[in-house]
Amino acid sequence: MLNTSPALEFKSSTFFAPILILFTNDLAAIEQTLHEKINLAPEFFKDSPLIIDLRELNKQNLDLDFSQVIQLLRRVNFFPVGIRGGNENQNQQARALFIPIDTVREQGNTLMIGTEAAKQETAPQPAAQPETAAAKESARPVPIPPVSAAATLVTQPIRSGQRIYASGDLIILSQVSAGAEIMAEGNIHVYNTLRGRALAGVHGNTAARIFCFDLQAELISIAGDYKTSEDLNKQTYKNPVQIYLQNHALIIKEIA
Repeated sequence: MLNTSPALEFKSSTFFAPILILFTNDLAAIEQTLHEKINLAPEFFKDSPLIIDLRELNKQNLDLDFSQVIQLLRRVNFFPVGIRGGNENQNQQARALFIPIDTVREQGNTLMIGTEAAKQETAPQPAAQPETAAAKESARPVPIPPVSAAATLVTQPIRSGQRIYASGDLIILSQVSAGAEIMAEGNIHVYNTLRGRALAGVHGNTAARIFCFDLQAELISIAGDYKTSEDLNKQTYKNPVQIYLQNHALIIKEIA
């Protein structure tokens, strides 16, 4: 009897990975800073995938031995899974090390991917014309309202080792245990005790917030800015709070 079951299938999904932005080519300084960050949240960074962003480094025209950076990252238990903003030489080194090249880049509110970005970069530009007041007004960028994804509701406890990801808001009615990780592109609401790690606005949404009834988290993060349990204010510990970003600083405010 023939087995008609498919051998495999592809499905789309959203993959979360921290982005490491390098501002220096000083490997000793990079390693020291990495150890300092890891010591703050060892479980968060342990065996984590990582995308390496070289745009800031290349703005300064600093040379970098990419293979040595990869060796360094693997030595401290990171798994580099992509390079972003590399020059041709760095991209060639990445290919030789089987590190994918992330061609996604941000321009305004639009994410441009691969060939579409290249087309716009190489397309001939029209000759500049004197701007009138009406033309300036019509050329003013129109704010694009964000597209809200449906909220994800979880009613079961999130146990240690479990990971939950939501493309919109994430609402959890039960407790989040230590060692668990919850992530959302939007806001996170925990109507119970939060003991694990909570990361809101994981795609860079700086307006995202975290709300919880009982804050005992190992780590909280919004749009990449984070605090560990050692940094949490004892006055707000075990209290209902909201957490938001203000000038790249995480503000934890008790909900009266």
